[in-house]
Amino acid sequence: MSSEVQKPPLANGGLGAAFDKQGHRGCRGLMPENTIPAMLHALSLGVTTLEMDVAFTKDSVAILSHEPFFNHEISSVFVINYGTRYEHIPEAKEKDYNIFKMTFAETQQYDVGMKPHPRFPQQQKIAVTKPSLAALFDSVRNYMMTRRRPLPYFNIETKTQPATDNIYHPAPEAFVDMLMKVIDEKQVRDFVTIQSFDIRTLQYLHKKYPTVSTALLIEDYDKRTFPVQLKALGFMPSIYSPHYSLVTASVIKQCHEEKIKIIPWTVNDKKEIERLKAMGVDGIISDYPNLFNE
Repeated sequence: MSSEVQKPPLANGGLGAAFDKQGHRGCRGLMPENTIPAMLHALSLGVTTLEMDVAFTKDSVAILSHEPFFNHEISSVFVINYGTRYEHIPEAKEKDYNIFKMTFAETQQYDVGMKPHPRFPQQQKIAVTKPSLAALFDSVRNYMMTRRRPLPYFNIETKTQPATDNIYHPAPEAFVDMLMKVIDEKQVRDFVTIQSFDIRTLQYLHKKYPTVSTALLIEDYDKRTFPVQLKALGFMPSIYSPHYSLVTASVIKQCHEEKIKIIPWTVNDKKEIERLKAMGVDGIISDYPNLFNE
């Protein structure tokens, strides 16, 4: 079997597999989020899973982006006038820069790596644009092949919510079908988990693509019990992924009794990583995957 299709030791399904070290948006604390340089740097740090977010353009290209618009914290417009400069997007107008209303080519006029991030001072500044998901898959495959390493896993969040269907993103069914088309074209279905706060996308995915790994994301303000959350979802996901503040010994026990992995987000403190790992979580999502190695 060629190195690019081998699976790494971690299996997204079975409990007791290797601890899953997930790089949040690549490695947001160290490199510009949801960019190819961030993903490749995370791989150099030894992550087992690359976590990312996907939105869609007007011409149906899956693009890496946490918001379905150009967030003012990270985005600038390229201006070429006697040398390239970067014009920042104002916070009050950021939602006008709707990715779903732009072609992919139009999105490449915006830089997402040069503006200093107010919450991540260690983040390296580089000129970079939001890549297509297809390009990300190709870049990761090439990176791993040249190093004779197996592909990592990909944890992909669907950025949907009922209030903005067909305004900032496709409706859940179309979103999932378009996403799966890219995943299958690049032959990485066995390496992918689809995660979401929007249970509609997970429910449709489970119905039409039942073999695909799923992760139920839970916000820190969601105080429903674990059984109530599962009942609302309507099936057993592969992974339960709550905000780390919601993790208790009881929740871990309940997950494992149902053969569900528990992988909390987003843990950026070394002591907290070690505490949660000792409690028995199956992995951790972090903006600073270098902490896994310290």
